[in-house]
Amino acid sequence: MAKEKKKNLPIQKVGLNRRGFIDRGFRFSIGFALAGLVGVLAKKSFSKEYVWQLDPEKCIQCGRCATECIMTPSAVKCFHVYDKCGYCDLCGGYFRPEAKKLTTAAENQLCPTSAIERRFIEEPFFEYHIIEELCNGCGKCVKGCGAFGNGSLQLQVNHRLCDNCNECAIARVCPADAFERVPADKAYKFSGITKDEEKES
Repeated sequence: MAKEKKKNLPIQKVGLNRRGFIDRGFRFSIGFALAGLVGVLAKKSFSKEYVWQLDPEKCIQCGRCATECIMTPSAVKCFHVYDKCGYCDLCGGYFRPEAKKLTTAAENQLCPTSAIERRFIEEPFFEYHIIEELCNGCGKCVKGCGAFGNGSLQLQVNHRLCDNCNECAIARVCPADAFERVPADKAYKFSGITKDEEKES
């Protein structure tokens, strides 16, 4: 009698149970994988990204930013802090100390790659604009501006160009120890700028 009952069991029901088990297992494994992926992405979004920053207060414009970076030209560029600039006619960061005329002629320019563009505003004011593609981060203009001006030309790592190496080649050889790892939201530090002004820029 028991044997007859077993024979009468609907085959379709047994097949559904197997398929259901496999289907559930497949869904569970996909759900588990997706949960793991979401966890990894969430961890990445919540963990702080760190980048290299050059401290302009420590920088001595030694020229190694131009020669030691793995990028060619260097990812360190001159930035012009316009809020600090005096818009000088005689700019110590633009003109060679021995310049005979205050003209844009190449022999009068301090920058070896002509990366600074001098723009007339109105007498006696001029604006100095950095051409990023030409700047190699040598720091000659920064040194000149600091010596004869108000220090509105400053070097900093340009994070659009930087590869953010684990060990920065420039940081290894910087004699002033001016490079440091900082959170990405504090990447651009300039001397003479207040915390409020940094947030706005």
